[in-house]
Amino acid sequence: MSLQGKRVVIIGGTSGIGMATAQAFLAEHAKVVIGSRSSSKLSDAVQALHQHVEAYELDFRHLDDVANFFGKVGAFDHLVVTAGEGAMGDFRELPIAEVRNAFESKFWGQYHTVRAAIPYLNEASSITLTSGVYGKKPPKAASTLAAINSAVEGLMRGLTLDLAPIRVNVVSPGLVDTPLYAGMTEEPRTGLFNHVAGQLPVGRIAQPSDIASTYVYLAKNGFTTGSVIMVDGGAILS
Repeated sequence: MSLQGKRVVIIGGTSGIGMATAQAFLAEHAKVVIGSRSSSKLSDAVQALHQHVEAYELDFRHLDDVANFFGKVGAFDHLVVTAGEGAMGDFRELPIAEVRNAFESKFWGQYHTVRAAIPYLNEASSITLTSGVYGKKPPKAASTLAAINSAVEGLMRGLTLDLAPIRVNVVSPGLVDTPLYAGMTEEPRTGLFNHVAGQLPVGRIAQPSDIASTYVYLAKNGFTTGSVIMVDGGAILS
Protein backbone atom coordinates (compact mmCIF):
# COMPACT_ATOMS: atom_id res chain seq x y z
CA MET A 1 0.00 0.00 0.00
CA SER A 2 1.49 3.32 -1.07
CA LEU A 3 1.57 6.22 1.36
CA GLN A 4 2.21 8.81 -1.33
CA GLY A 5 -0.08 11.76 -0.78
CA LYS A 6 -1.67 10.23 2.32
CA ARG A 7 -2.11 12.51 5.34
CA VAL A 8 -0.50 11.14 8.49
CA VAL A 9 -1.01 12.73 11.90
CA ILE A 10 1.74 12.10 14.46
CA ILE A 11 1.10 13.13 18.06
CA GLY A 12 4.49 13.64 19.69
CA GLY A 13 6.31 14.16 16.41
CA THR A 14 8.82 16.74 17.63
CA SER A 15 11.65 14.62 19.05
CA GLY A 16 12.95 11.09 19.56
CA ILE A 17 10.71 8.35 18.18
CA GLY A 18 8.08 10.83 17.02
CA MET A 19 10.56 12.90 15.01
CA ALA A 20 12.08 9.77 13.44
CA THR A 21 8.58 8.58 12.57
CA ALA A 22 7.77 11.88 10.88
CA GLN A 23 10.97 11.55 8.85
CA ALA A 24 10.12 7.96 7.91
CA PHE A 25 6.65 8.92 6.65
CA LEU A 26 8.04 11.87 4.70
CA ALA A 27 10.46 9.45 3.02
CA GLU A 28 7.35 7.55 1.85
CA HIS A 29 6.04 10.82 0.33
CA ALA A 30 3.22 11.12 2.84
CA LYS A 31 1.86 14.47 4.01
CA VAL A 32 2.72 14.79 7.68
CA VAL A 33 0.95 16.68 10.46
CA ILE A 34 2.64 16.87 13.86
CA GLY A 35 1.19 17.84 17.23
CA SER A 36 2.90 18.66 20.50
CA ARG A 37 2.38 20.62 23.72
CA SER A 38 5.48 22.75 23.09
CA SER A 39 5.29 25.50 20.50
CA SER A 40 9.09 25.88 20.54
CA LYS A 41 9.56 22.15 19.90
CA LEU A 42 7.07 22.33 17.05
CA SER A 43 9.00 25.19 15.48
CA ASP A 44 12.31 23.35 15.85
CA ALA A 45 10.82 20.17 14.39
CA VAL A 46 9.46 21.93 11.32
CA GLN A 47 12.90 23.40 10.65
CA ALA A 48 14.67 20.09 11.30
CA LEU A 49 12.45 18.13 8.93
CA HIS A 50 13.38 20.43 6.03
CA GLN A 51 10.08 19.72 4.33
CA HIS A 52 6.59 21.10 4.49
CA VAL A 53 4.76 19.70 7.47
CA GLU A 54 1.72 21.01 9.26
CA ALA A 55 2.25 21.65 12.96
CA TYR A 56 -0.27 22.42 15.68
CA GLU A 57 0.02 22.83 19.42
CA LEU A 58 -2.12 20.62 21.66
CA ASP A 59 -2.22 19.01 25.08
CA PHE A 60 -3.61 15.55 24.44
CA ARG A 61 -4.46 15.08 28.11
CA HIS A 62 -7.53 17.26 27.51
CA LEU A 63 -10.29 16.03 25.20
CA ASP A 64 -11.45 19.53 24.23
CA ASP A 65 -7.91 20.49 23.22
CA VAL A 66 -7.55 17.36 21.08
CA ALA A 67 -10.97 17.95 19.48
CA ASN A 68 -9.91 21.48 18.52
CA PHE A 69 -6.67 20.09 17.08
CA PHE A 70 -8.46 17.66 14.76
CA GLY A 71 -10.92 20.37 13.79
CA LYS A 72 -7.94 22.30 12.41
CA VAL A 73 -6.40 19.22 10.77
CA GLY A 74 -9.54 17.97 9.01
CA ALA A 75 -9.77 14.67 7.15
CA PHE A 76 -6.68 12.46 7.18
CA ASP A 77 -5.62 8.85 6.61
CA HIS A 78 -3.37 7.51 9.37
CA LEU A 79 -2.95 8.32 13.06
CA VAL A 80 0.21 7.62 15.07
CA VAL A 81 0.56 8.44 18.77
CA THR A 82 4.10 8.31 20.15
CA ALA A 83 3.67 10.82 22.98
CA GLY A 84 3.16 9.93 26.62
CA GLU A 85 4.94 10.30 29.94
CA GLY A 86 5.39 7.49 32.45
CA ALA A 87 6.39 7.18 36.09
CA MET A 88 8.94 4.92 37.75
CA GLY A 89 9.24 4.09 41.43
CA ASP A 90 8.58 1.48 44.06
CA PHE A 91 4.85 0.79 44.29
CA ARG A 92 4.88 1.45 48.04
CA GLU A 93 6.58 4.82 47.68
CA LEU A 94 5.57 6.34 44.32
CA PRO A 95 3.16 9.24 45.02
CA ILE A 96 -0.36 8.57 43.79
CA ALA A 97 -0.38 11.99 42.12
CA GLU A 98 2.54 10.92 39.89
CA VAL A 99 0.76 7.69 39.02
CA ARG A 100 -2.41 9.58 38.06
CA ASN A 101 -0.40 12.05 35.97
CA ALA A 102 1.25 9.18 34.11
CA PHE A 103 -2.14 7.62 33.33
CA GLU A 104 -3.49 11.03 32.25
CA SER A 105 -0.63 11.31 29.80
CA LYS A 106 0.18 7.92 28.32
CA PHE A 107 -3.20 6.19 28.64
CA TRP A 108 -5.84 8.93 28.66
CA GLY A 109 -3.88 11.03 26.19
CA GLN A 110 -4.01 8.20 23.64
CA TYR A 111 -7.66 7.48 24.50
CA HIS A 112 -8.64 11.12 23.98
CA THR A 113 -6.71 11.29 20.72
CA VAL A 114 -8.46 8.29 19.19
CA ARG A 115 -11.87 9.46 20.39
CA ALA A 116 -11.44 12.89 18.80
CA ALA A 117 -9.86 11.57 15.58
CA ILE A 118 -12.61 9.13 14.57
CA PRO A 119 -14.83 11.58 12.64
CA TYR A 120 -11.89 12.56 10.42
CA LEU A 121 -10.72 9.05 9.46
CA ASN A 122 -11.96 6.81 6.64
CA GLU A 123 -12.52 3.08 6.18
CA ALA A 124 -8.98 2.56 4.87
CA SER A 125 -7.39 4.41 7.79
CA SER A 126 -5.13 3.03 10.52
CA ILE A 127 -4.47 3.98 14.12
CA THR A 128 -1.20 3.04 15.81
CA LEU A 129 -0.74 3.57 19.54
CA THR A 130 2.36 3.09 21.68
CA SER A 131 2.90 0.93 24.76
CA GLY A 132 6.27 -0.50 25.84
CA VAL A 133 8.04 -3.71 26.77
CA TYR A 134 7.34 -3.14 30.47
CA GLY A 135 3.75 -4.11 29.75
CA LYS A 136 5.01 -7.65 29.18
CA LYS A 137 8.21 -7.77 31.22
CA PRO A 138 8.46 -5.10 33.92
CA PRO A 139 11.54 -4.70 36.09
CA LYS A 140 11.31 -3.60 39.70
CA ALA A 141 9.83 -0.11 40.21
CA ALA A 142 7.88 -0.26 36.94
CA SER A 143 4.44 -1.36 38.18
CA THR A 144 2.83 1.88 36.98
CA LEU A 145 4.27 1.60 33.47
CA ALA A 146 3.37 -2.08 33.37
CA ALA A 147 -0.24 -1.18 34.14
CA ILE A 148 -0.39 1.71 31.65
CA ASN A 149 1.19 -0.24 28.80
CA SER A 150 -1.11 -3.19 29.43
CA ALA A 151 -4.11 -0.85 29.45
CA VAL A 152 -3.08 0.67 26.10
CA GLU A 153 -2.80 -2.80 24.57
CA GLY A 154 -6.18 -3.81 25.98
CA LEU A 155 -7.74 -0.64 24.60
CA MET A 156 -6.31 -1.45 21.18
CA ARG A 157 -7.88 -4.91 21.15
CA GLY A 158 -11.29 -3.45 21.94
CA LEU A 159 -10.93 -0.65 19.39
CA THR A 160 -9.95 -3.16 16.70
CA LEU A 161 -13.50 -4.53 16.89
CA ASP A 162 -15.35 -1.30 17.69
CA LEU A 163 -13.76 0.76 14.89
CA ALA A 164 -13.47 -1.87 12.14
CA PRO A 165 -12.67 -1.66 9.26
CA ILE A 166 -10.28 1.01 10.55
CA ARG A 167 -7.15 -0.90 11.57
CA VAL A 168 -5.79 -0.45 15.10
CA ASN A 169 -2.39 -1.65 16.34
CA VAL A 170 0.22 -0.96 19.01
CA VAL A 171 3.99 -0.58 18.80
CA SER A 172 5.79 -1.76 21.94
CA PRO A 173 9.39 -0.50 22.06
CA GLY A 174 12.16 -1.54 24.37
CA LEU A 175 14.90 0.85 25.53
CA VAL A 176 15.52 3.54 22.90
CA ASP A 177 18.30 6.14 22.75
CA THR A 178 16.14 9.27 22.79
CA PRO A 179 16.27 12.75 24.39
CA LEU A 180 14.32 11.22 27.28
CA TYR A 181 17.73 10.25 28.70
CA ALA A 182 19.40 13.60 27.98
CA GLY A 183 19.00 14.59 31.62
CA MET A 184 21.47 11.88 32.64
CA THR A 185 25.18 12.63 32.60
CA GLU A 186 27.18 10.75 30.00
CA GLU A 187 28.76 8.13 32.25
CA PRO A 188 25.58 6.73 33.88
CA ARG A 189 23.70 6.98 30.57
CA THR A 190 26.40 5.01 28.75
CA GLY A 191 26.52 2.53 31.62
CA LEU A 192 22.76 1.99 31.44
CA PHE A 193 22.79 1.54 27.67
CA ASN A 194 25.74 -0.86 27.76
CA HIS A 195 24.17 -2.89 30.58
CA VAL A 196 20.88 -3.28 28.71
CA ALA A 197 22.60 -3.94 25.37
CA GLY A 198 24.60 -6.73 26.96
CA GLN A 199 21.38 -8.52 27.91
CA LEU A 200 19.74 -8.26 24.47
CA PRO A 201 20.11 -10.82 21.69
CA VAL A 202 20.77 -7.98 19.20
CA GLY A 203 23.62 -6.66 21.37
CA ARG A 204 22.57 -2.99 21.25
CA ILE A 205 19.76 -0.69 22.25
CA ALA A 206 17.39 0.81 19.72
CA GLN A 207 17.74 4.01 17.79
CA PRO A 208 14.55 6.00 17.06
CA SER A 209 14.69 4.96 13.40
CA ASP A 210 14.41 1.29 14.43
CA ILE A 211 11.02 2.04 15.97
CA ALA A 212 9.87 4.53 13.34
CA SER A 213 9.95 1.97 10.54
CA THR A 214 7.39 -0.12 12.44
CA TYR A 215 4.80 2.67 12.42
CA VAL A 216 5.28 2.97 8.66
CA TYR A 217 4.85 -0.78 8.22
CA LEU A 218 1.58 -0.74 10.16
CA ALA A 219 0.21 2.11 8.06
CA LYS A 220 1.15 0.35 4.82
CA ASN A 221 0.08 -3.22 5.60
CA GLY A 222 -3.67 -3.33 5.10
CA PHE A 223 -4.01 -6.81 6.62
CA THR A 224 -2.49 -6.09 10.02
CA THR A 225 -4.88 -5.14 12.81
CA GLY A 226 -5.32 -6.00 16.47
CA SER A 227 -1.59 -6.60 16.87
CA VAL A 228 1.08 -5.60 19.33
CA ILE A 229 4.37 -5.32 17.46
CA MET A 230 7.30 -5.81 19.83
CA VAL A 231 10.39 -3.84 18.80
CA ASP A 232 12.51 -4.64 21.83
CA GLY A 233 15.68 -6.26 20.51
CA GLY A 234 14.59 -9.56 22.05
CA ALA A 235 14.20 -8.13 25.58
CA ILE A 236 11.14 -10.25 26.23
CA LEU A 237 13.35 -13.36 25.86
CA SER A 238 16.37 -12.17 27.78
